[in-house]
Amino acid sequence: MKYSIFSIVTGTSKCTVPFKPTEKTKHIPQGCQFCVSGQYAQDNNRQAPKINTRNLKKAIQLAHKGDTTTVVLTGRGEPTYFPQQITDYLKIIGKEFPLIELQTNGVLLSSSKNDKHLKEWYNLGLTTILISVVSNDPEILRQNYMPLSKSYYDLPALIKKLRNIGYTVRLACVCTKAWMSTNEQVRNFLKFAKDNGVGQVTLRPLNEEYRRETAHTWIEKHKMTPEDKENIREYLNQEGHHLREIPNIGTLYDVNGVGVLFSHPLTKYTNNETDDTARNLIFFPDGTVRTEWEWEGSVLLQNSCTVTDRTGKPRTQR
Repeated sequence: MKYSIFSIVTGTSKCTVPFKPTEKTKHIPQGCQFCVSGQYAQDNNRQAPKINTRNLKKAIQLAHKGDTTTVVLTGRGEPTYFPQQITDYLKIIGKEFPLIELQTNGVLLSSSKNDKHLKEWYNLGLTTILISVVSNDPEILRQNYMPLSKSYYDLPALIKKLRNIGYTVRLACVCTKAWMSTNEQVRNFLKFAKDNGVGQVTLRPLNEEYRRETAHTWIEKHKMTPEDKENIREYLNQEGHHLREIPNIGTLYDVNGVGVLFSHPLTKYTNNETDDTARNLIFFPDGTVRTEWEWEGSVLLQNSCTVTDRTGKPRTQR
C-alpha cells in the first residue's frame, strides 16, 4: 500500500477558537462550524497525551515502504497548544522525511512567545507552516477564528516572520459560498498570497460531510455549488499553468509563481478505489495507526491496551 500523506495527530481536542454561547446557542459545540474534526475550545484536555514511540517508529517504517515523502503534523484541536510535543515528534521524524508540515490557525504562533519554538522546529527539520483561513479579509477572519476579539492578528506579519526564519508558507483556504467562491475572491486571495511571499495555496471546498448534527444547517447554507467549483477550476486553468494531478488530493497549478492546489473536499472515504494508494497513513499519540480518519476498521496497529474511537480518543478494551 502506498500513502500520499503521513498524518501525525498532535495534542488534544483543545482549540483556540471560542464560541460565545447564549441561551439559544449554548447547546452548540464551540469552534469553527466547518471544522472537519468537529472539535471546540475546551478548558480541559490541557495535557498532551504521551507518545507511543514504539508504534511511531513502526508507522515511520510503513510510510517509507509506502513511498511517503510528506509528513503532516495536525490535530483534532490546535496543535500549537502543545509546542513541546511538536518538538518531541520532530526529534524523531525530523531526519526521516524531506517535507514536514505543521497545520495551524496561526493564532498562537502570531505571539512572540512562540518565536523560540518556531526557530527550534525549523532546525529540527520542519519545512512548512500551513495556516488555515477562510478569506484574506481580516474582519471575516476575526469573525471565524477570533470572534471574541476586537481584531484579527496581523497575518502578513506572521507570514513575514515565518519566511524570515526560512519556512515555506502555505495558506489553506476553506472555500465557502460567501467568502471564497467567485473568480474575484480567488483573484484577490492569490494576490494577497503573492504580495506577502506565500509560496503555496490550497483552495479546499467546504466538506459536505459533518461529524455533528449542529453543523448540518451551517454547511448546507454555506457550501459551494457544483457551478462555483467548476468556475474556479476554469479560472485556474485560464490564469495559471496546470502542473499535475495528485491522486486522492487534487489538481496543482502555477498561478503567477504561486503553487495553487485545488483540493478535493475532505470526505469519509479517502482511498482511491482504482489502485493501492491511500490518502493517509494516520498515527494517533496512543500508538493506533489507521488509513482512515472515520473508520476504526482501517486499523493497522493498535495500542496494546486501548483502541481509538472516531475522534482518536483512547478507549479501553474490556
